[in-house]
Amino acid sequence: MYSENKIKQMLAHLQSERDFNTTALAVFYFQYKHNSIYRQWVDFLKCKPADIKSYTDIPFLPISLFKSHKIKSFQGDGELVFSSSGTTGMIPSKHYVKELALYREAYNSSFEYFYGPISEFTVLALLPSYLEREGSSLILMAEDFIARSNYSESGFYLYNYQELYQQLISLRQKGRKVLLLGVSFALLEFAELFKIYFPDLIVMETGGMKGKRKELLRSELHSILKKSFGVEYVHSEYGMTELMSQAYSKGEGLFYAPPWQRVLIRDTNDPLSLLQGQKSGGINCIDLYNLYSCAFIATQDLGRRNKNGSFEILGRFDSAEVRGCNLLVQMD
Repeated sequence: MYSENKIKQMLAHLQSERDFNTTALAVFYFQYKHNSIYRQWVDFLKCKPADIKSYTDIPFLPISLFKSHKIKSFQGDGELVFSSSGTTGMIPSKHYVKELALYREAYNSSFEYFYGPISEFTVLALLPSYLEREGSSLILMAEDFIARSNYSESGFYLYNYQELYQQLISLRQKGRKVLLLGVSFALLEFAELFKIYFPDLIVMETGGMKGKRKELLRSELHSILKKSFGVEYVHSEYGMTELMSQAYSKGEGLFYAPPWQRVLIRDTNDPLSLLQGQKSGGINCIDLYNLYSCAFIATQDLGRRNKNGSFEILGRFDSAEVRGCNLLVQMD
């Protein structure tokens, strides 16, 4: 069994599918040993760790358990706790983070893998609903992006859309590389008030329409935003409270994961079976940077993998429960 420091070194030097498989197995054995809830789940499924030879054989933990259990692969309190957003009355998910530095390494490496150094961008963060609550991993990431930017104009915006509009005009005139990172409902509100032709602007939506506006299809939202900002594509970020890393889309709703992540598709009728080819089903996500929590998560999102390695988000399960969760709760 590899030590946690050795696993971190392996994460930084992933070059091939073989490297990914070796590292995924190392993370699995580490978490089976140190994460009591995940170990219960694996044992409940009658899965023998010694029989697992490929990352596709590793059991995925239902994401709903982050609402009811402390999913930790370490002892003690850790450095901070992230909590998910949700409508009033919902139980939030909690992610217990042992090392903030590892989270920073994960999201900075994810962004740089697809876009280059964040220091080259002026970062404008339009994230009002996240700024108005505590425990947001997205806000921490945006704060760090702003701090790492080389430009003083970088900053947060709440509902001051007029100020944001003027800033965008100024930055366009200066020829800056600009990242506008925004929650969907706020970007839509801005788009209804202002129009600007800024074809080089990276407009990146992070989701977040639930409880704020009528839900739109991603294609509908992007069509409105493209017309308002004068851009050819709208970018998207795919992340969640329970993960450490992000996948990104540069347009058309096609997401790509960084080398330490994999998205697999499970059968909605048989959640322990993976689908091959371009079939749609539930999204299982492997995030190897999630070393101190659980790296193998069965999400509540529906999606599809494509031949070119990209994946699409098609929606969410109507039921928030994943088959088998209640049985695990009864084992406590």
